[in-house]
Order: sequence, then C-alpha cells, then structure tokens
Amino acid sequence: MSDLRDLETRTMRKNGQEVIRAEGLSMTYQEGKLRTPVFAGLNLSVAAHETVAVLGASGAGKSTLLHLLGGLDTPTAGEVFVAGQKMSALSDAERGRLRNQALGFVYQFHHLLPEFTALENVMLPVLLAGADVGDAGKRARALLEAVGLGHRLEHKPGELSGGERQRAAVARALVNKPACVLGDEPTGNLDEKTAETVFELMLALNREQGTSLVLVTHDRRLARRLDRVLELHEGRLRELAPDEV
Repeated sequence: MSDLRDLETRTMRKNGQEVIRAEGLSMTYQEGKLRTPVFAGLNLSVAAHETVAVLGASGAGKSTLLHLLGGLDTPTAGEVFVAGQKMSALSDAERGRLRNQALGFVYQFHHLLPEFTALENVMLPVLLAGADVGDAGKRARALLEAVGLGHRLEHKPGELSGGERQRAAVARALVNKPACVLGDEPTGNLDEKTAETVFELMLALNREQGTSLVLVTHDRRLARRLDRVLELHEGRLRELAPDEV
C-alpha cells in the first residue's frame, strides 16, 4: 500500500481516536536555485496507544518526517494535526506549548543540558508547563527512579554512562505524560545490550502511561516488536507486512 489513506481509516476505526495526523505532507529543501524534494503527499495517522516504526535508508527523510510531525519544522505543503490541533494555525508560542504538553522527544544523542543534573533536566519540561518546583521535582524523581536512576539524581550528564544518559532522556520525554513520544534512532548510539535495555524501558513506560510511540529506526529487529512498521522509500510511505520486516 503506497498511500496511507486506507490505513488511516482502518486505524481510526479500530482505536476511535488519533494523536497525530498528517495530510498531503510534502517537504522540499531549497538552496539558491537548487530544489531537493524529500517526499510529497504523505498521509499518516497515529492512533492513541499505538506504536509505529518508520524504516528507511539513510537520507530517505525519516528524521525530516519526524520533525514535521513534531512541529519542529514546517512542511512545504500539507498539514499536521497534533491532539486535534492544526499546527499551521498556531503561533510559535502555541506550537511550543502544544509540543511541551502533547509530545515527548528522544533522539540518538540525549541532548541533556550539561550544566544541569539529571533531576533538573527531567524537571525542565514540567516547569515550562507551569508547574511549581515541588511538583516538578516529585514527578521527575519518580520517573528517574522508574528508569533505574534513583541513585543518579544529582549527577550531571558528563558523570553518567551513555545508557544512563539515554534513560534520563526517556524520563524527560515522558515526564509530562505526552499523548505521543517521537523517537529518532534513540538506541542508535548504544551497544546492543544497552540498546535493548533502553528500548524495553521505552515500551514499558509507554504502555504504563498509555502514550503512543513513533520510532524512526534502522533496526528491523526492534521494529518488529511495534504495532505497525512503515517504510519510507523514494518519497513514499508503505506499510510492511510482517514477513517483509
């Protein structure tokens, strides 16, 4: 299936609601007179509680797609809806608030702020959402304990191992109980054993909190364990059958 409209309808019928929808999504980069199309006319729906993997070769546009779904970039054409809100209709400040409240992000590199402790890094999204310091600390501490970092609360990123930094990043992504977590190769910079631990942790916390997950990965072994696997190839999205993954 090269177009996802039928897939979108089927998913919505099954789950009754969606957290992210992309309609006619296109992206073209332009430098001077050089235009580089990445993809055009993509349609995608992510249902509540659903886990979706996006596969594709390097340079296929997987990260670009994730950035558009998360409102971190603006599409050349098409619309993205997050929690029922059209991203293009929102101001920059409103988009920022929506991202903070409805989405969580985990990247290949943790992007923790080096001058802050693990606890402070995880508290930040809660503080930005308007909670007081006491509530932010309580929620951040509980999640860090859930990811096995209760003994590392006061350690800064430079004092943590790679796996510990990524677990802290997972806690930060989930601390506001987002509707959906967007993961861009979140285990790609880890050894196989640590990657498995972080991946299992993400799945467990997503199930526990009832959030959706969209995971960009090159690891088909991990992708098979999600509800759906999509492949971005030559600008088109296609759902893969189990025996194709």
